[in-house]
Amino acid sequence: MRVNDRNKGRRLPGTVLSLPGTVLRISLLGMVLLCLSPSCKQSYTPKPEGYLKISYPEKVYKLYSDQEFYQFEIPAYAVVEIDSGPRSEEGWINVAIPELNGKIHLSYKPVDDHLNALITDCRELVYKHTVKAHEIKETPFIQRDQKRFGMIYDLKGDVASAVQFFITDSTDHFLRGSLYFNTQPNRDSLNPVIDFLREDILHMIETTQWKY
Repeated sequence: MRVNDRNKGRRLPGTVLSLPGTVLRISLLGMVLLCLSPSCKQSYTPKPEGYLKISYPEKVYKLYSDQEFYQFEIPAYAVVEIDSGPRSEEGWINVAIPELNGKIHLSYKPVDDHLNALITDCRELVYKHTVKAHEIKETPFIQRDQKRFGMIYDLKGDVASAVQFFITDSTDHFLRGSLYFNTQPNRDSLNPVIDFLREDILHMIETTQWKY
């Protein structure tokens, strides 16, 4: 039986057009229309800016004994620089950490019966940072058998120096230190690096030996 001419090209119920690519084009068109509908529209929220991942060196230490009045262990990844500034004195050095863009400034003073004045000066230098610091934590340490007495100051906030300290034998030697970074202070991004280098500072303090 011949199909009536008026049904030629007409899609009959239950049939699928067999023209090449027609079904695919219809499906894609449906997806586009669906995504243009209100139910598919979503607001875009940008992700917060992240910080670069830092690779930390392995914790290995070496003895530094080039100074006349003291010696201690420093990180193997540190470089000691003699402070040659116009106000520098004998025994003043910088322990630089090039990989982490940080530097520990160390200044030495003989006590000469001026211990209280030296401690007061150190404390005043720390508390000059109160403009930026929202908290300053003081942690004393005492090791009588090694003649090591001192204080560690942890400064919270976008301060120029987040860790400062002094160590003394109380009679002859006084050593003050402060951690600085060669970058704009940003505590959120620097916190992991500060914590990492604070461990090195503590190791330096705990291995300090005085020379008489």
